[in-house]
Amino acid sequence: MEQVGAEAVHHSLSIWDFIFDADPVVKAVMVILVVLSVTCWAIIFEKAVRLAKLRRELKRLERTVGSDTTLTDAPRGLVRTLLSAAHSEANEGASRNESRTDLRARLERSMRGALKAELQRLEAGLPFLATTGSAAPFIGLFGTVWGIMNSFTAIASQKDTSLAVVAPGIAEALFVTALGLAAAIPAVMAYNQIAVSLGRGANRGNTTITELARRLSQPQSDQARSGPTEALRAGASF
Repeated sequence: MEQVGAEAVHHSLSIWDFIFDADPVVKAVMVILVVLSVTCWAIIFEKAVRLAKLRRELKRLERTVGSDTTLTDAPRGLVRTLLSAAHSEANEGASRNESRTDLRARLERSMRGALKAELQRLEAGLPFLATTGSAAPFIGLFGTVWGIMNSFTAIASQKDTSLAVVAPGIAEALFVTALGLAAAIPAVMAYNQIAVSLGRGANRGNTTITELARRLSQPQSDQARSGPTEALRAGASF
């Protein structure tokens, strides 16, 4: 009889029994953690794809510095966005009597602003990863405390300290703790990696923009000798 009882206890401690037989509060905590985890992984995969695209865009931008790419034949994406920003800035300040240095500074500032706007779009979702990474362990801890409370309540109500009485509540508590860590650890690691990648991309892009602004502010033909602003406005640099 003792062996049969032990087998029954072992059978009742399966993962699915933890979930379906858990206290309603513990179930709610489990659902919250699973939703957080799934959402985090969706954000992680989406950011991985977009960061890979950003690296390709930065390579195209670097190749643009040493080429005669114009606004009309620029590939769609970051290169066209930055060249369009520089072209608009040149047109807006075309009537100014400014030096090449001033023109270069304006072009560089406008392209940096366009790059910053693109990177800010990539930052969407990072606050959720940061919040999940910091909050998920505590949400899991709440479920852990609640599960342990259920174990002590079961001991008090049945006046029995055997494993069959204590184990379900303790197992639920530990399972919720594991779910909290499973949601928090990938979120923290992904947040740090994405933040570093965006920072490196910003530095790489800004360095390229400096060289690109220098090229765009240079007269490109004999007709551009009248001034760099007129040459750029006419599209010679594009």
